[in-house]
Amino acid sequence: MEEMISSTNILSLYEIYNFAKKSIKSAGFEQEGQWQVGLNFHHFSETDLLRESAWVILCSGFKEKIIRKIFNYISLCFCDWESAKEIAVNENLCRETALSQINNRQKVNAIIQVAHIIFATGFEQLKKRIIKNPINELKLFPYIGDITSYHLAKNLGFPLAKPDRHLARLASWIGFNDVQTLCGTLSKHTGDPISYVDLVLWRFATLQPAYLQTWQKKVTH
Repeated sequence: MEEMISSTNILSLYEIYNFAKKSIKSAGFEQEGQWQVGLNFHHFSETDLLRESAWVILCSGFKEKIIRKIFNYISLCFCDWESAKEIAVNENLCRETALSQINNRQKVNAIIQVAHIIFATGFEQLKKRIIKNPINELKLFPYIGDITSYHLAKNLGFPLAKPDRHLARLASWIGFNDVQTLCGTLSKHTGDPISYVDLVLWRFATLQPAYLQTWQKKVTH
């Protein structure tokens, strides 16, 4: 909880966050942040669910910048995520064209399975279930687990942080018990959405491999 963190550490946290925020904007990632802020979990579409599920599945265990380079092509392989039915009906063609770019049959099949789940359940019915209980429902998708379910929920507009290794390290270093409390505290005091706070801290960590050392120098000078 926030009250367990010393005032010195809280001040350090805000300095870290503001430094990270300025850094990612300078690096050209402001549009990414605007995209995150503009999301609303009440408004995600079938296309959004298909696309973001595929993105999270493909990024699992892979560097994000590698997937970003091929994702437009992968999108075309899956009918540009227009509908789960189109992917399900044309799954063989979708699979073979996607495998020509990414040699991971398990992940490609997982994307197809997601389409089958959405098609069989019906998007509107599934959306109601996800809005009611996002983490449990999203974990029913293949390749979506304890951490990636938060990643997917965040990308659909839910006010959640992804407990990945970078944010978990920062939370522990600054004195928080978990990532949600870390990002929630920053959100409360800055007015930035939790998902945006997550993005700022995570993106900075990907740009600065020695991010803890960088932040340590920032708050001690």
